[in-house]
Parts: sequence; structure tokens; C-alpha cells
Amino acid sequence: MKELEKLKAEIRKVMIGKEKEVELFIISLLFNGHILMESVPGTGKTMLAKTFAKTINGVFSRIQFTPDVLPSDVTGIQFFNPKEQEFEFKPGPIIANIVLADEINRATPRTQSSLLEVMEEQQVTVDGHAITIPEPFMVIATQNPVESQQGTFPLPIAQMDRFFIKLSMDYPTLEEEREMIQIFKGDKEKEEVDAVLSASSIEKLKSAVKEVKWNNEVESYLLHLVRKTREHPSIELGVSPRGTLALMKASQGKALLEGREYVIPNDIKAMVPYVLGHRIFLTTEASLTKTVEKVLQEVIEIIPVPVEAGA
Repeated sequence: MKELEKLKAEIRKVMIGKEKEVELFIISLLFNGHILMESVPGTGKTMLAKTFAKTINGVFSRIQFTPDVLPSDVTGIQFFNPKEQEFEFKPGPIIANIVLADEINRATPRTQSSLLEVMEEQQVTVDGHAITIPEPFMVIATQNPVESQQGTFPLPIAQMDRFFIKLSMDYPTLEEEREMIQIFKGDKEKEEVDAVLSASSIEKLKSAVKEVKWNNEVESYLLHLVRKTREHPSIELGVSPRGTLALMKASQGKALLEGREYVIPNDIKAMVPYVLGHRIFLTTEASLTKTVEKVLQEVIEIIPVPVEAGA
């Protein structure tokens, strides 16, 4: 669609490379999906989140997690205003459109759990009062995969399952890094991004992606893929029903980005690593010799692809 191409082009002005990541951000936006990003520091996670928020004319907020961050530091508090002689709500940084939850695994389990309600229900409850988060709403959480385990708290299964997509940001290629240097030196002009999507435009895109069709064969293909994750001998915990729905939605988003009105098996296969990778847990024996990516590839190879790709 023209709006999506325009959005990608605008982000491309400042984000060198990152085509895959930008597509996954857009797909997540279509469903108010949350993203877990795992990569070493300095690969552009914060810049991508801020740029994305600017292009959709959204309010950006950043939470730097440390062990001493409290749930109220995230959600906000009710405080007594002596001048007005009444309680007022002071919103926390979670009240925004795009929220960057930086180094989420450094927060304590209690603080991590404060994100559960808002990620699932798009509201926070403070002193018994429910506050709705405006749309669009996305939490983009980051964690460093090489961080020492000291001072970190791994995300629980329930929290991981609430992330629509998990992705890793790789180092830039040689040419991409050269382009960064040229911009920094002033040899190449640095461009500014503008807001290219309004709230109404985003709502239209959300309606359009729901109209992306499935035929019975492709739907069965998705269901068999998910079911195999629950039966595979290398997988201890398979994909939940929430994961099934997430894969369905992500496949529709992929089809819309490709300019199609129907899902094909390749859409599903393309989204499997990002939607299912953080939702399965290998057995102890399998984890010694295999990776999650390898096991998911085995699952894909086992399930026959339907011949009829169209809807």
C-alpha cells in the first residue's frame, strides 16, 4: 500500500539498512503488537524507536530500567495537590504511543509485572483508577544478550508471550557503516524525518489488514506448524494459543506489506522465526546441540506446504 511504502521510505532517510526491522515494526503497529529487541549496545535500537514514533506522529517515551525502578515509576502515581485540595494523577512514562523499555531484564520481577496489564489490556490501574493508553500503543523492550547475569532478571514465560515479535539487530554491513561515517563527517547530508501517518491513517491500515484473506489450506498449514511445536521431541514447551493468533496476524501484515489481499505459505514461513522463536523452550538435551532457530526450521521442513497458495 502507498501509505506503508511512504512510511518505509521516510524511516529509510535516517536508518541505514534495517529493512527487516522496519517491516517488523510496521507489522507490529498494525496490531498494537509489542516488540522485544535483543542486540548489543550501539546498534541503533533507540534511534529506530524514536524515528518510528516521529513518522507516525506519536508520543515517544523512554524508560531506562535498573533494579531500583519501581512499578509506580512506570505507571504513574496519585498525589495530593494541597493547592487544589484533591488528588491528581501524575502519569508515568508508559502513557505514550511508542514506549522504549530499555534493558527490561535489569528490572525486578515486580516491576516487570507492572507492564503485564498495560501490554495486554492497554490500560494502567493506579489506586483503583483505570487509565486508558491512547492508540496507537507499542512497547519496544530491549535487552543485551551478552550482559552478565549478575543484576539481571530473565523475563518470565508469561511476559515473553505478551511480546508480539522478538528480533535481533545485527551489526551494520561494511558499506552501511561507511555511510554512517560519511554522514557524521558531513560528506553526506543528514536528512530529517517527518510525520507521514496520522491516527486516522493508521486506523484505516488496521482495518485493511483485517480484510486480508485466508483459504482453508493455508489456514490448516499454519495450524499444523503450531501444533508441531507442541509435539516436536526437542521442544519442551510449545506455542500457546496466543502465539497462534500472533502468527496469524503477523502473516496478514506481511501479506499487506507485499501488496496482496491474501496470505500465502511464504508469509507464514517468513514470520515464524520472529513470532514463534521466543515462545518455545527446548528440552535440556536439545539445547546442548541445537538452537531454537534450527528446531523451528526442522518444524517448517516437516510440515508439507499446500499447493494452492492463493485465497
